Amino acid sequence: MDKLSALQMFVATAEHGNFSRAAEQLGKTPSALTKAVALLEAELGARLFERTTRRMALTEAGHLYLDGARQALLQLQLASEEVESLQRDLCGNLRISAPPSFGPAFLSQVCCGFLTEHPQVHLEVELNDTYVDLMDGGYDLALRDGPIDLPGVIAQPLMENNLLLCASPAYIARKGASVTLDNYQEHDWLIFRHPLINRRFWWVQREHERIRIDQPVPRLASDNYDFLLACLLAGQGLQFVPRWSAAPYLARGDLVEIDALYWREPSAFGPQIYLMYLPHRRNTRKVKVFIEHLKSYCGTHLPGLCQDSAGLAAPIADPA
Repeated sequence: MDKLSALQMFVATAEHGNFSRAAEQLGKTPSALTKAVALLEAELGARLFERTTRRMALTEAGHLYLDGARQALLQLQLASEEVESLQRDLCGNLRISAPPSFGPAFLSQVCCGFLTEHPQVHLEVELNDTYVDLMDGGYDLALRDGPIDLPGVIAQPLMENNLLLCASPAYIARKGASVTLDNYQEHDWLIFRHPLINRRFWWVQREHERIRIDQPVPRLASDNYDFLLACLLAGQGLQFVPRWSAAPYLARGDLVEIDALYWREPSAFGPQIYLMYLPHRRNTRKVKVFIEHLKSYCGTHLPGLCQDSAGLAAPIADPA
């Protein structure tokens, strides 16, 4: 029995918790898996599982060996994918995580264009506000506009995330475009609710002056950004909108940027949107090509916001 097969059987056994379920998943016999684990234990001189009549569990040595075995199998899989990709068109699965608001703003267009160019690639795109674990979730790439100080993850800036105060022409015709610290409470506000955003006050600034003001009572509040954006376009109030989201509506005249005397500071989501991936995904061809496609789209359709439209830039957080 070769070492690679033994490692695959050991990992499957650890993940399923017994030989029978692991054997069924691999299309092997339970005795083959028992033999593989016994060979590894003999080679290591340590028990990998504690076995009783009712259950089996990894030993301390088993936990350590499982981490190494997973990494070894992952590296071999990645190397195989890279060698295969050199000889044929881009193919395989690409798993992406991003906040829901990125979908209609730009990510859906990016993904559709990417699929058209690479018909043998299968995309799985999960849109949620949860900060997923890239390793446990099996994600190739994540786009995030929040905290990026995650251990073992490379974060690369994609585009600016600054806020604009916007309203529709219909709202301005009804309520006016003057927004000052004296009258801002008189306006109708659409406010995005999120655990990272303070509900009681805003920080605003002008040049070097920084002031804390009470957050106005919202005319409409929601935890769904796209719902609020639709209400903003319908003339229901004022809203602070990321430039990447507002850009096409500003260009068409559907929204107008309000020239307030004081500007709200960048939100808790931070001043940048980042591409995030694990170090072993750095040179994966399908990840690199998708990032290049994403940057090209943003550079064309969101000019002035994209950090670098020429392929992969140097990561800002690269673990040793």
